[in-house]
Amino acid sequence: MKALLHQHRELCERAVDPLEIAAGLEAHGFTDRSAARYRHRDVFSLAEELYARVPRDADPAPEPAPGPAPRIRTGWVLLTLLPGAVASGTVAGLRLGPGSARPLVALGGLLAVTLAVRAALGRGPLAARPGTAPRPSAPVWTTCLLGYALLGDGLLDAVVSGGPDALPTGAPDGPWPAATAPVLALALACAPAAWCAHLLDLGARRRLAGSRGLEDFTSGARPLLLGVLALYLSALTGLLALTGAVLHEDPAYPQALTLGALLFLARLLTAHRHRHAPAVILGAAAAAEVAAPALVLSGRLPDCGFLAVPVTTLVDPLGVTAVPTLTCACAALTLLTHALRTLTRASAHAPAGGPE
Repeated sequence: MKALLHQHRELCERAVDPLEIAAGLEAHGFTDRSAARYRHRDVFSLAEELYARVPRDADPAPEPAPGPAPRIRTGWVLLTLLPGAVASGTVAGLRLGPGSARPLVALGGLLAVTLAVRAALGRGPLAARPGTAPRPSAPVWTTCLLGYALLGDGLLDAVVSGGPDALPTGAPDGPWPAATAPVLALALACAPAAWCAHLLDLGARRRLAGSRGLEDFTSGARPLLLGVLALYLSALTGLLALTGAVLHEDPAYPQALTLGALLFLARLLTAHRHRHAPAVILGAAAAAEVAAPALVLSGRLPDCGFLAVPVTTLVDPLGVTAVPTLTCACAALTLLTHALRTLTRASAHAPAGGPE
């Protein structure tokens, strides 16, 4: 026990209550089985002894309190509105501008939206906490998924029908239609995503202050995480209805909601220092979507018709929307399962600079 106390002395000395020590031990890989080696029934019981062994002043200890609550700053609030504003301007330019200017508008809008999203994710509750190596592949896969949401269904439908015969024009009634309504709604959803992440941080800090042990915190954090996800999807549903009505397009609820859930969970995990799983799952989902039209095209080669069978078997009865819906739904459920294990741990919500 003395060796353990010496190893984690800094953590024990700055802790304001045993639960903070328990969260730090959990972050270092301690489990109830590890605590049993020190003759304790669980990690929290071990943390209580460590907390009691640290010499303290004679003054009465302050009441347990959560770490500093996440503050609402005007900067990150405005930045979360920027992607939606830039995307709205781009869509307006594509719809109202002359046809010859559409390629330039689309290229400029894509660059501007990318920079706006990067700025929105750089500050506030969606910003990644320090302490882990960046995963540069995650933004690439996210771009692929959004690109498929914009043009993928139209491409797959054209490929299955024997095309495509022309390049996309950006018009919803063109030979290769672009689905601008769901992508615009996802850009506008950056703002509610940030607020939902803020609510998760705030609720986790309060649960951390009021919980008696790690199991108590986890049991309260699970419904909090599910509630935040449901709140985000409700906001996204409203935005899809709005953009669909304004642009007179199909809101594509199944594809957009599953993709929105996938991107939101991936960002929550990334923001809380879990970057490997989101990058892998986003990459797998993007690869599966891109593979669908590629397999159909490959099936046109001599003696390669079997390559298109998995896609046509799915698309013929369910339509082309089944590919992104099922892909993103499976990926989102995988990340949700991972999030329910990791984001409901006290160590995931340790203050910046605390133990990880």
